[in-house]
Amino acid sequence: MSPDVSFQDFHGNQETITRIREMLARDRFPHAVIIAGPEGAGKYTLAQMIAKALNCLEHPKHNGLPDFCGHCSNCTRIAQADDLESRFAEAVETREAMREADKREARILIQTHPEVIVVPPDPPQMLIKVGQVRLVIDSVFYKPVEARRKVVIFSESSFMKEAANSLLKVLEEPPEYASLILLTTNPGELLPTIRSRCVSFTLGALPVNELESALDTCREDLKPAQRELIARLSNGAMGRALSFNLEEYVEARASALTMLRSAITGSDHTELFKITETYRAGAEGRDKTDQLLRTLYALLEDLLMLKSGTPELVRNTDIRGELGRLSQSVDFEWIVTASQRLAEVERGMRRNLLRSLSLDAFATSLER
Repeated sequence: MSPDVSFQDFHGNQETITRIREMLARDRFPHAVIIAGPEGAGKYTLAQMIAKALNCLEHPKHNGLPDFCGHCSNCTRIAQADDLESRFAEAVETREAMREADKREARILIQTHPEVIVVPPDPPQMLIKVGQVRLVIDSVFYKPVEARRKVVIFSESSFMKEAANSLLKVLEEPPEYASLILLTTNPGELLPTIRSRCVSFTLGALPVNELESALDTCREDLKPAQRELIARLSNGAMGRALSFNLEEYVEARASALTMLRSAITGSDHTELFKITETYRAGAEGRDKTDQLLRTLYALLEDLLMLKSGTPELVRNTDIRGELGRLSQSVDFEWIVTASQRLAEVERGMRRNLLRSLSLDAFATSLER
């Protein structure tokens, strides 16, 4: 993150940002915080900003409220973890290079500053594990030496049960010099006993026109119609909009439309089987399948909007005509059933069921 970036550069949700900065001004930032919001809403960016503001050596203020300088030694070291994806990949690569005996015991943590720890889900299950939480506990009860405050950021809320129970012990009696920040797209995933011990902040969706304006500034390669489409597909999340890969989405949408047409018409399934055959095992196949499932959900939601008489809420604006034709062939019950079957496919993916067969079964089971 460049030195001139501050809280004032955070897109949207200014009431929430002001509330956080007022707590920082009173030196009353909570020991346990939940930041909730959709994927790409800026939860991790905000958590990193808080970590910098708590430990900045220069204590700057903007509009009378605390900020961070971005160039002191604490800010720059914490900022090395701003690119979470790269740091996570490095940590996984380091573990893979270990001896087998050591690898089994190693847990993924990201720590570019001695007093700030980022805890991502641990592969391959992509869950936060008890070993990670125990490492955090071992660290968090030592007073900070190189900063005013220890900060622990849990980047997801997907905890294993034992890990969640271990975290609860810390939240019951947190050290006065530490703040734990839990990021989540769904607070309901967290234990009620964890939620009750945290102060919650929610990042709401940004309006489409605000996303379009940002895309106009940051993505000059896009045409106006593409900017509108991405803004509508981003669910009000700025980070998702700015990083949206439209080409990948359109490719996944073509497959999703073929599946829906096959399910609705019940005609020859040759094209369906050709498409689902490409959804193989492995990490690449998992990512491709996840994209397809998200796209199917978006299309089903658009069909629901059309059936409800609210076409202005359709997100796939560039294919509204085709969606309109498909919507005339289905009813509300069919859309609900399709959504339920899609959820079953998602659960099957987590149990490592064959992706191509699961997708075939999804489409053929919905034939009218």
